[in-house]
Amino acid sequence: MFYWVLKAIIWPVFNVLFRPWAEGTENVPRTGPAILASNHLSFSDHFFAPLPLPRKVIFLAKSEYFTGRGLKGLVSKVFFSSLGQLPIDRAGGAAGERALRTGLRVLASGQLLGIYPEGTRTPDGRLYRGKTGVARLALEARVPVIPTAMIGGFEFQPPGRITPSLAVRPGVVFGKPLDFSRYYGLEQDHMVLRAMTDEIMYELMKLSGQEYVDEYAQRAKVRLGNPLRHDGHRPPASSDDDDHGREESKREHVGAAEAGDD
Repeated sequence: MFYWVLKAIIWPVFNVLFRPWAEGTENVPRTGPAILASNHLSFSDHFFAPLPLPRKVIFLAKSEYFTGRGLKGLVSKVFFSSLGQLPIDRAGGAAGERALRTGLRVLASGQLLGIYPEGTRTPDGRLYRGKTGVARLALEARVPVIPTAMIGGFEFQPPGRITPSLAVRPGVVFGKPLDFSRYYGLEQDHMVLRAMTDEIMYELMKLSGQEYVDEYAQRAKVRLGNPLRHDGHRPPASSDDDDHGREESKREHVGAAEAGDD
Protein backbone atom coordinates (compact mmCIF):
# COMPACT_ATOMS: atom_id res chain seq x y z
CA MET A 1 0.00 0.00 0.00
CA PHE A 2 2.77 2.45 0.93
CA TYR A 3 4.32 1.86 -2.51
CA TRP A 4 1.26 3.36 -4.20
CA VAL A 5 1.04 6.22 -1.72
CA LEU A 6 4.70 7.06 -2.32
CA LYS A 7 4.22 6.78 -6.08
CA ALA A 8 1.19 9.07 -5.98
CA ILE A 9 3.33 11.67 -4.24
CA ILE A 10 6.59 11.27 -6.16
CA TRP A 11 5.28 10.99 -9.73
CA PRO A 12 3.52 14.40 -9.92
CA VAL A 13 6.51 16.10 -8.27
CA PHE A 14 8.99 14.42 -10.63
CA ASN A 15 6.84 15.32 -13.63
CA VAL A 16 7.05 18.99 -12.73
CA LEU A 17 10.71 19.08 -11.69
CA PHE A 18 12.39 16.72 -14.14
CA ARG A 19 9.90 16.32 -17.05
CA PRO A 20 10.65 12.59 -17.57
CA TRP A 21 9.33 10.82 -20.65
CA ALA A 22 8.48 7.22 -21.46
CA GLU A 23 7.86 5.21 -24.63
CA GLY A 24 6.60 1.68 -25.20
CA THR A 25 4.70 1.27 -21.92
CA GLU A 26 2.20 -0.82 -23.90
CA ASN A 27 4.94 -3.46 -24.29
CA VAL A 28 4.84 -4.23 -20.57
CA PRO A 29 2.12 -6.82 -19.83
CA ARG A 30 -0.66 -5.55 -17.58
CA THR A 31 -0.91 -8.88 -15.79
CA GLY A 32 1.33 -11.85 -15.17
CA PRO A 33 5.04 -12.18 -14.44
CA ALA A 34 7.79 -10.67 -16.57
CA ILE A 35 11.35 -9.42 -16.22
CA LEU A 36 12.30 -5.81 -16.92
CA ALA A 37 15.97 -6.01 -17.96
CA SER A 38 17.43 -2.51 -17.84
CA ASN A 39 20.69 -0.76 -18.51
CA HIS A 40 21.94 1.05 -15.42
CA LEU A 41 22.98 4.67 -15.84
CA SER A 42 22.39 6.25 -12.44
CA PHE A 43 20.63 5.98 -9.09
CA SER A 44 17.64 7.72 -10.65
CA ASP A 45 16.91 4.60 -12.73
CA HIS A 46 15.11 3.14 -9.71
CA PHE A 47 12.51 5.89 -10.05
CA PHE A 48 12.17 6.61 -13.76
CA ALA A 49 11.85 2.97 -14.85
CA PRO A 50 8.84 1.92 -12.71
CA LEU A 51 7.00 5.23 -12.27
CA PRO A 52 5.39 5.36 -15.77
CA LEU A 53 3.89 1.87 -15.32
CA PRO A 54 0.50 1.07 -13.76
CA ARG A 55 2.06 -1.99 -12.10
CA LYS A 56 4.46 -2.37 -9.22
CA VAL A 57 8.02 -3.29 -10.15
CA ILE A 58 10.16 -5.14 -7.62
CA PHE A 59 13.92 -4.71 -7.81
CA LEU A 60 16.49 -6.80 -5.97
CA ALA A 61 18.64 -4.32 -4.06
CA LYS A 62 21.98 -4.71 -2.32
CA SER A 63 21.50 -5.69 1.32
CA GLU A 64 23.54 -2.70 2.55
CA TYR A 65 20.47 -0.53 1.95
CA PHE A 66 18.61 -2.49 4.61
CA THR A 67 21.25 -3.13 7.27
CA GLY A 68 22.47 0.37 8.19
CA ARG A 69 22.37 1.49 11.81
CA GLY A 70 20.81 4.47 13.48
CA LEU A 71 18.31 6.89 11.99
CA LYS A 72 20.01 6.92 8.59
CA GLY A 73 19.85 3.14 8.39
CA LEU A 74 16.19 3.12 9.41
CA VAL A 75 15.29 5.76 6.82
CA SER A 76 17.17 3.82 4.11
CA LYS A 77 15.43 0.57 5.01
CA VAL A 78 11.96 2.14 5.04
CA PHE A 79 12.59 4.06 1.81
CA PHE A 80 13.83 1.11 -0.25
CA SER A 81 11.21 -1.22 1.18
CA SER A 82 8.57 1.33 0.18
CA LEU A 83 9.94 1.33 -3.38
CA GLY A 84 9.26 -2.40 -3.54
CA GLN A 85 12.91 -3.42 -3.38
CA LEU A 86 14.08 -6.64 -1.74
CA PRO A 87 17.52 -7.09 -0.15
CA ILE A 88 20.04 -9.55 -1.58
CA ASP A 89 23.50 -10.55 -0.45
CA ARG A 90 25.91 -9.97 -3.34
CA ALA A 91 28.79 -12.01 -1.91
CA GLY A 92 28.44 -14.64 -4.65
CA GLY A 93 28.30 -18.42 -4.36
CA ALA A 94 25.47 -19.57 -2.09
CA ALA A 95 24.37 -15.94 -1.64
CA GLY A 96 23.94 -15.65 -5.39
CA GLU A 97 21.75 -18.74 -5.46
CA ARG A 98 19.60 -17.32 -2.66
CA ALA A 99 19.19 -14.11 -4.64
CA LEU A 100 18.13 -16.12 -7.67
CA ARG A 101 15.53 -17.95 -5.58
CA THR A 102 14.24 -14.63 -4.29
CA GLY A 103 13.78 -13.43 -7.86
CA LEU A 104 11.99 -16.65 -8.79
CA ARG A 105 9.58 -16.20 -5.89
CA VAL A 106 8.74 -12.70 -7.11
CA LEU A 107 8.01 -14.05 -10.59
CA ALA A 108 6.08 -17.04 -9.26
CA SER A 109 3.75 -14.61 -7.49
CA GLY A 110 2.92 -13.06 -10.86
CA GLN A 111 4.82 -9.79 -10.40
CA LEU A 112 7.24 -7.70 -12.45
CA LEU A 113 10.89 -8.17 -11.56
CA GLY A 114 13.37 -5.44 -12.45
CA ILE A 115 17.04 -6.31 -12.81
CA TYR A 116 20.21 -4.77 -14.24
CA PRO A 117 22.10 -7.34 -16.34
CA GLU A 118 25.31 -5.29 -16.16
CA GLY A 119 25.34 -5.93 -12.41
CA THR A 120 26.36 -2.38 -11.52
CA ARG A 121 26.07 1.18 -12.78
CA THR A 122 28.02 2.08 -15.89
CA PRO A 123 31.25 3.93 -15.05
CA ASP A 124 31.25 6.04 -18.21
CA GLY A 125 27.81 5.99 -19.84
CA ARG A 126 28.51 3.04 -22.13
CA LEU A 127 26.72 -0.32 -22.10
CA TYR A 128 28.73 -3.21 -20.64
CA ARG A 129 28.58 -6.98 -20.90
CA GLY A 130 25.54 -8.56 -19.28
CA LYS A 131 25.67 -11.24 -16.61
CA THR A 132 23.67 -14.38 -17.28
CA GLY A 133 21.45 -14.25 -14.19
CA VAL A 134 18.74 -12.57 -16.24
CA ALA A 135 18.71 -15.49 -18.69
CA ARG A 136 18.59 -18.11 -15.99
CA LEU A 137 15.69 -16.35 -14.28
CA ALA A 138 13.78 -16.10 -17.56
CA LEU A 139 14.22 -19.80 -18.30
CA GLU A 140 13.51 -21.12 -14.82
CA ALA A 141 10.44 -18.91 -14.37
CA ARG A 142 9.45 -19.26 -18.06
CA VAL A 143 8.64 -15.57 -18.43
CA PRO A 144 9.26 -12.95 -21.13
CA VAL A 145 12.02 -10.37 -20.85
CA ILE A 146 11.21 -6.71 -21.54
CA PRO A 147 14.34 -4.78 -22.61
CA THR A 148 14.14 -1.48 -20.72
CA ALA A 149 16.44 1.29 -21.89
CA MET A 150 17.10 4.25 -19.64
CA ILE A 151 17.96 7.37 -21.63
CA GLY A 152 19.90 10.41 -20.40
CA GLY A 153 20.29 9.16 -16.84
CA PHE A 154 24.08 9.29 -16.90
CA GLU A 155 24.07 13.00 -17.78
CA PHE A 156 21.09 13.61 -15.50
CA GLN A 157 22.92 12.26 -12.44
CA PRO A 158 26.56 11.31 -13.13
CA PRO A 159 28.41 8.96 -10.74
CA GLY A 160 29.23 10.64 -7.44
CA ARG A 161 26.78 13.46 -7.97
CA ILE A 162 23.78 13.75 -5.65
CA THR A 163 21.92 16.67 -7.23
CA PRO A 164 20.53 15.98 -10.72
CA SER A 165 20.90 18.26 -13.72
CA LEU A 166 17.62 19.99 -14.52
CA ALA A 167 18.88 20.63 -18.06
CA VAL A 168 18.53 16.92 -18.91
CA ARG A 169 15.18 15.17 -19.39
CA PRO A 170 15.56 11.51 -18.34
CA GLY A 171 13.56 8.94 -20.24
CA VAL A 172 12.82 5.25 -20.56
CA VAL A 173 11.97 3.08 -23.57
CA PHE A 174 10.29 -0.29 -23.04
CA GLY A 175 11.06 -2.61 -25.93
CA LYS A 176 8.96 -5.46 -27.25
CA PRO A 177 8.95 -8.60 -25.06
CA LEU A 178 11.63 -11.16 -25.87
CA ASP A 179 10.32 -14.73 -25.97
CA PHE A 180 12.90 -17.37 -25.06
CA SER A 181 10.52 -20.35 -24.94
CA ARG A 182 12.71 -22.11 -27.53
CA TYR A 183 15.31 -22.53 -24.77
CA TYR A 184 13.03 -23.87 -22.02
CA GLY A 185 14.67 -26.77 -20.20
CA LEU A 186 18.19 -25.55 -21.02
CA GLU A 187 18.73 -23.28 -18.01
CA GLN A 188 21.88 -25.22 -17.05
CA ASP A 189 23.48 -24.77 -20.48
CA HIS A 190 25.88 -21.86 -20.09
CA MET A 191 26.23 -21.31 -23.84
CA VAL A 192 22.45 -20.87 -24.06
CA LEU A 193 22.47 -18.47 -21.11
CA ARG A 194 25.28 -16.48 -22.71
CA ALA A 195 23.50 -16.29 -26.06
CA MET A 196 20.27 -15.15 -24.41
CA THR A 197 22.04 -12.50 -22.38
CA ASP A 198 23.86 -11.18 -25.44
CA GLU A 199 20.55 -10.95 -27.28
CA ILE A 200 19.07 -8.92 -24.41
CA MET A 201 22.09 -6.62 -24.32
CA TYR A 202 21.91 -6.12 -28.09
CA GLU A 203 18.30 -5.00 -27.77
CA LEU A 204 19.29 -2.61 -24.98
CA MET A 205 22.08 -1.24 -27.17
CA LYS A 206 19.62 -0.58 -30.01
CA LEU A 207 17.03 1.04 -27.75
CA SER A 208 19.44 3.17 -25.73
CA GLY A 209 21.88 4.14 -28.48
CA GLN A 210 24.79 3.38 -26.14
CA GLU A 211 28.16 2.15 -27.29
CA TYR A 212 28.63 -1.48 -26.28
CA VAL A 213 31.77 -2.71 -24.51
CA ASP A 214 32.38 -6.48 -24.34
CA GLU A 215 33.71 -6.28 -20.78
CA TYR A 216 32.08 -6.47 -17.37
CA ALA A 217 31.40 -3.03 -15.88
CA GLN A 218 32.83 -4.08 -12.52
CA ARG A 219 36.16 -4.87 -14.17
CA ALA A 220 36.20 -1.43 -15.75
CA LYS A 221 35.49 0.14 -12.36
CA VAL A 222 38.42 -1.68 -10.78
CA ARG A 223 40.72 0.13 -13.18
CA LEU A 224 39.03 3.46 -12.40
CA GLY A 225 41.64 6.01 -13.39
CA ASN A 226 43.04 3.89 -16.21
CA PRO A 227 41.90 4.74 -19.75
CA LEU A 228 38.96 2.60 -20.85
CA ARG A 229 38.91 0.93 -24.23
CA HIS A 230 36.72 2.50 -26.86
CA ASP A 231 36.44 -0.46 -29.21
CA GLY A 232 32.83 -1.32 -28.38
CA HIS A 233 31.01 -3.66 -30.72
CA ARG A 234 27.85 -5.70 -31.00
CA PRO A 235 27.56 -8.45 -28.35
CA PRO A 236 28.63 -11.82 -29.74
CA ALA A 237 25.73 -14.11 -30.56
CA SER A 238 26.97 -17.21 -28.74
CA SER A 239 30.24 -16.58 -26.92
CA ASP A 240 30.88 -18.15 -23.53
CA ASP A 241 32.86 -16.94 -20.53
CA ASP A 242 35.86 -19.26 -20.64
CA ASP A 243 38.13 -16.29 -21.19
CA HIS A 244 36.93 -14.78 -17.94
CA GLY A 245 37.52 -17.91 -15.88
CA ARG A 246 35.17 -20.47 -14.43
CA GLU A 247 34.91 -18.74 -11.07
CA GLU A 248 33.62 -15.53 -12.61
CA SER A 249 31.20 -17.60 -14.66
CA LYS A 250 29.78 -19.05 -11.45
CA ARG A 251 29.48 -15.64 -9.81
CA GLU A 252 27.81 -13.89 -12.72
CA HIS A 253 24.45 -15.66 -12.59
CA VAL A 254 22.69 -13.31 -10.19
CA GLY A 255 25.06 -10.39 -10.05
CA ALA A 256 22.70 -8.88 -12.58
CA ALA A 257 20.05 -8.32 -9.96
CA GLU A 258 21.71 -5.75 -7.74
CA ALA A 259 20.61 -2.14 -7.48
CA GLY A 260 22.33 1.13 -6.76
CA ASP A 261 25.91 -0.11 -6.69
CA ASP A 262 28.75 2.39 -6.85
